[in-house]
Amino acid sequence: MKRLLLLSMLFATVVTGCSQNHFNIPTENFAERVRALGVAPIIVDVDSDIKHPQKDQLVSLVAETNRKYEQQLVRKLKATGNFYTTVLLDGDPQSIFGKLVSRREKRDDASIQYNKYLWKNDELRDYIQKNNLDAVMLLVVSGLTKSESVTSIGQMKSLTSDYNYLIMTAQILDASGSILWEYPNFRRRLLSYDPLINLEYPDFNEAEANLTTGVQVKFKTIEGIRRTLEQKSKDWLLRETQEPVVYGKQFDDMISLLKYDHDKEKKPAAPLSEAPRVQQPAKAPEVTPPGAAPPAAPAQPAATPAPAVKVPEVTRVPVLEQPANPADEIVPAKGSTL
Repeated sequence: MKRLLLLSMLFATVVTGCSQNHFNIPTENFAERVRALGVAPIIVDVDSDIKHPQKDQLVSLVAETNRKYEQQLVRKLKATGNFYTTVLLDGDPQSIFGKLVSRREKRDDASIQYNKYLWKNDELRDYIQKNNLDAVMLLVVSGLTKSESVTSIGQMKSLTSDYNYLIMTAQILDASGSILWEYPNFRRRLLSYDPLINLEYPDFNEAEANLTTGVQVKFKTIEGIRRTLEQKSKDWLLRETQEPVVYGKQFDDMISLLKYDHDKEKKPAAPLSEAPRVQQPAKAPEVTPPGAAPPAAPAQPAATPAPAVKVPEVTRVPVLEQPANPADEIVPAKGSTL
């Protein structure tokens, strides 16, 4: 009995967590306010905490990979059916970033570390209005160093140390500068946030080969990072698809927090109007001869026909022939129209 109660409470928690609103405003307000959504080119924050020794090559690689896969995000957004229009905007991402960004803040919210970006209200409003949008989605790839415990491939060893990552953050903002939605998201019960890619790794094999307990943390090579970013997922028949593993994971996490039941947010549709009735041509009235019974009314298919009302025959009263009395005549007045 106790186990059943615990399972029921767990199920209720899961259902409640899945059904809650992941937007910063009520969902129905978001549906009304964001009909035309623009997705800016994915930005790389060059001045963020990127410690790779070949930083310039890394930034160039990530910028190239962003251009390659950002259309997949737009297709996923369109597939939700929650926006009337979803477009990928043109322009140089670094130039857009330089004009719009106000500052970057390193945050640690609910044990989730990430970079949060604040934007210039006037420049953001002009950017949205120039592109005839209701809101814009801004995605930024940035560097972040945080303490983590990384395990070996065989799960036999682990090392807690500071590791350098590339992370991806996203926000949807309107022309007033209000953040309508953001990723990572802190409005769900179970918080999780995976980095785009880990730039460093502990070299357990080298420590084992040298019979030492001191494990060195090394940066991945540029080619190794390229292969990781371009790795494709496989279907259930182990066939390679066009979906990138790394970017696909980030995009799917975002879409899971952007989906909502669009039908519930719509206003109830007006009732269907009754089909127009075809007017039948009027029939000439039938003349009933004297002494004959009038024709019965046509039967109604839906209602019980009313009993025919018998019209009494017209009784003709004979007129007595009397001599006309001149005094009884009606003389029309002068000027009468009779």
